[in-house]
Amino acid sequence: MDAKAKEFFVQLVETPGVSGYEQRVQELVRSYAADFVDDVRTDLHGNVILAKNRAAPVRVMLAGHADQIGLIVSSIDDDGYLYTQTVGGWDPQQLVGQRMTVWTRNGPIPGVIARKAIHLLEESERKQVVKAKDLWIDIGASDEEQAGEMVAIGDPVTLELRYQELLNGLANSPAMDNRTGLWVVVEAMRRAVEQGVDCGLFAVSTVQEEIGLRGAKTAAFDVDPHVGIAVDVTHATDCPTVDTRQLGKIKLGGGPVVVRGPNVNPVVSDRLLSLSEQHEIPVQRVALGRAAPNDSNALQVTRGGVAAGIVAIPNRYMHSAVETIALADIDAAASLLAKFVGTIQTADEFIPTTAS
Repeated sequence: MDAKAKEFFVQLVETPGVSGYEQRVQELVRSYAADFVDDVRTDLHGNVILAKNRAAPVRVMLAGHADQIGLIVSSIDDDGYLYTQTVGGWDPQQLVGQRMTVWTRNGPIPGVIARKAIHLLEESERKQVVKAKDLWIDIGASDEEQAGEMVAIGDPVTLELRYQELLNGLANSPAMDNRTGLWVVVEAMRRAVEQGVDCGLFAVSTVQEEIGLRGAKTAAFDVDPHVGIAVDVTHATDCPTVDTRQLGKIKLGGGPVVVRGPNVNPVVSDRLLSLSEQHEIPVQRVALGRAAPNDSNALQVTRGGVAAGIVAIPNRYMHSAVETIALADIDAAASLLAKFVGTIQTADEFIPTTAS
């Protein structure tokens, strides 16, 4: 991973982009990619579509979603405390005691989410699981009027965004889901263009994945790809209490995950695995026996059907403030996808006619 690419990655994870509010992230993508693509387009939904060889007869779409889970301000009480709705799938326990940021038109406003101190909790309260609707954000406002001068109903809220590196090439931050996948598809496109690519290549920074794969549905319909690969996170299982019997043995630093199952075209997955061996790119394998809860689901069933694939980034502690990944895994994923799109020829056939 070169220095400029890593800087782009850190910028991505430290930039807010709650579902429906991805504009700041998308501006980064447009700026970074402008020098190595033929054209950059933002559609009405907010998807950013990077294109190379747009008129080529075979089109490949790489999708990484730009959005992250977050909150949205729904009310301000008389004392200036903010109440919110969740955007995406939250475990409310992850929110207690967190530093938060409210992203307003006039800039970020810091705040905190907590609950009354343990000394003040009744015995029955200590046994209760906290509910998101009962949590509030304290921005330090003296009353509703002061809070309302700075914060508007509908403003998005994120955990405090901060990138931190750990031992052995690991890194943690909120929004690794899915700025990792977004970085991979953009970086894969950059590397593919550098090495030479003949197919029509579209790297798409999709919106609103966390609330129903919405951006991928519209972007895939627009691009109309023959082959589409979604890059998203998957659960790393190399930490205590995680059952590997169904999820598989997936470790940080073991390489990106190539998924097999009914949401994946077997020709695509076989080619990915073959290329990983040919170019000595480490990968891990996982089985998924259902439609994936990521952009590959929307890709596979757009229009008359797409040869879909999934490349996933192992992620510990998903949907938390400390999502943890290995930098080597995202680097390897970008290399694998660059090799994949570089092999696509007009005569290639992705109709699954033989057992793999």
